[in-house]
Amino acid sequence: MSARELHLNAFLMGVGHHEAAWRHPRTDPRALDDVAHFQHLARIAERGTFDSVFLADGVQIWGDVRHTAANRFEPITLLTAISQATERIGLIATASTGFSEPYNLARLFSSLDHISGGRAGWNIVTTAGDRSAQNFNREVNLEHAERYERADEFLDVVTALWDSWEDDALVVDRESGVFAEDAKVHEIDHKGRFFSVRGPLNAVRSPQGHPLLVQAGSSEDGKAFASAWAEAVFTAHQTHGDATAFYADLKRRVTARGRAADDVKVLPGIVPVLGGTQAQARALAEELDGLIIPARAVRQLTELIGVDLTDHPLDARLPEFPPVSRVNGAKSRFELVRDLAQRERLTLRQLLGRLGGGRGHQVVAGTPEQVADHIELWFTTGAADGFNVMAPLLPSGLEDFVDHVVPLLRARGLFRAEYTGRTLREHYGLPRPVSRYASAALV
Repeated sequence: MSARELHLNAFLMGVGHHEAAWRHPRTDPRALDDVAHFQHLARIAERGTFDSVFLADGVQIWGDVRHTAANRFEPITLLTAISQATERIGLIATASTGFSEPYNLARLFSSLDHISGGRAGWNIVTTAGDRSAQNFNREVNLEHAERYERADEFLDVVTALWDSWEDDALVVDRESGVFAEDAKVHEIDHKGRFFSVRGPLNAVRSPQGHPLLVQAGSSEDGKAFASAWAEAVFTAHQTHGDATAFYADLKRRVTARGRAADDVKVLPGIVPVLGGTQAQARALAEELDGLIIPARAVRQLTELIGVDLTDHPLDARLPEFPPVSRVNGAKSRFELVRDLAQRERLTLRQLLGRLGGGRGHQVVAGTPEQVADHIELWFTTGAADGFNVMAPLLPSGLEDFVDHVVPLLRARGLFRAEYTGRTLREHYGLPRPVSRYASAALV
């Protein structure tokens, strides 16, 4: 094993990340509401000694119900069920700072961390789009910068709540009748612009202290937020050059805040379309793209980037996009799609095909050796600390990756052959945070 260890996260999405996965004969759409399906996927990833599995989430219908396999469990509930079917693999769930309260989320993730024995992680999102806001008593969403201001305060509150019970607060002395040392249980008394929270949390400090903090935005606001709070970053890049530039920029921001560069792991998304030969892999990619329903894909693209393309001819070049400053949605994904369309001079139909496999994440179609080469190149040249593996079909795509790519990564000394720790923080090589209140007591 090399001194630096590759990190792999299995991003589990329904029956596959390709938008037409549910139409392919190698998947079973009825599995979308079957807990056993997701437990099986997690066990496959655990067999491959992945650091973690990850469930995305949103607070609106994504796409349209006529053509989209939209069944989706609430992720913390589902990961709790998965925790009972696995032993070591980390469990990361998306939850929004835009449409949640800090106390509730702190309690939910603390519970998952306790139940799983220290395997919980939170993928922090601010949630773009007005449709989500309209499910929470609002007509429009907050502005992009304000969403991140709210998120920053949200994290300050949540981490204080996780710290509010010191590690040795529990006494449990039956003879004296003392259950907990009240001097070691703290009201946080937070009063800020967005939140007023008294505390303490009604849960003792969890096994990891803080569940692992993950962030997924790559805008300027997103990178500033990640440099302050994130311990892993899920990101999307189409080119090696863009990936290395993002990696260097984020690591520089992290060290400027006084943190060690390795305290934050960068994991770009990869959609591995595997075949015994490159021709077989490309044939599978083309087969999947052929199942895309253009009208549905255009609507999803419109929602993804905030530019209405519903009346644009499929075989015409893309129109000029507005400046990113006018976008109030996911700015980094808008820029990725815009740059891809301009760089490769794509028609709308071609762009739909390029995005169908992973919504902007890089699709790598090839043999296991070619996919392993891609991973090794990005890992060893300052583009990634690991990858968010997004199988186009589930479970078969994840099984193929674990059975054929992971052994190559192990043989090259890049990836573990067995787990050495039990918590998600241990998998990532990160320390357990010291409670801010315990630190104050030592001064």
